Amino acid sequence: MKSYLLILPALTSALVIATGCQSGSPSADTHPAARAEAVASAPASANTLAFPIRINAGAGAVKDSTGVEWLEDAGFDGGDVIERPDLPITNTTQPEIYRSEHYSMDSFTQKLPNGKYQVKLHFCETYEGITGPGERVFTFDVGGKTFKDFDVWAKAGGFARAYVETVPVEITNGQLFIKFTPQVENPQINAIEIIPVQDGK
Repeated sequence: MKSYLLILPALTSALVIATGCQSGSPSADTHPAARAEAVASAPASANTLAFPIRINAGAGAVKDSTGVEWLEDAGFDGGDVIERPDLPITNTTQPEIYRSEHYSMDSFTQKLPNGKYQVKLHFCETYEGITGPGERVFTFDVGGKTFKDFDVWAKAGGFARAYVETVPVEITNGQLFIKFTPQVENPQINAIEIIPVQDGK
């Protein structure tokens, strides 16, 4: 897959990862979660984005088994994070990115140049408190496209199975915005990819 490099005007971004407990989740002593609060400001001249943007939700930067590099958890408003480093993951060649998650978040935001993109949302049910379909259901909206009654277990076909939802979007206001709304249990996500789409491709 090709990589792209775009130059943006100066911009300022903020990240807040709030602490909290997943309903019915194990205690922090059993599954310690990395928590952070940071504010980063871009330099006054220019900010550079390298594409595709790949974010490893819930954990730090990682290179997966296929050699692809993923950035650390960033861009989420609210929620908490957790890692399950020893869990076997099926239905993927990139199991590393599914062993951490950001959950119970309100939204995700990424500043982008206006244009067309493919947004890939990576999901995997790894919480042992979920034992079947219907036990985690939520709605998310990606740039105005709404996915109602989304059930990770049902979509993936079971526990610890990876599933990718690919959404074509067109950015017109300089940012990608994903809204998460809980229905049963908490929303969760394991990784996000943002890939520019060139005209005619």
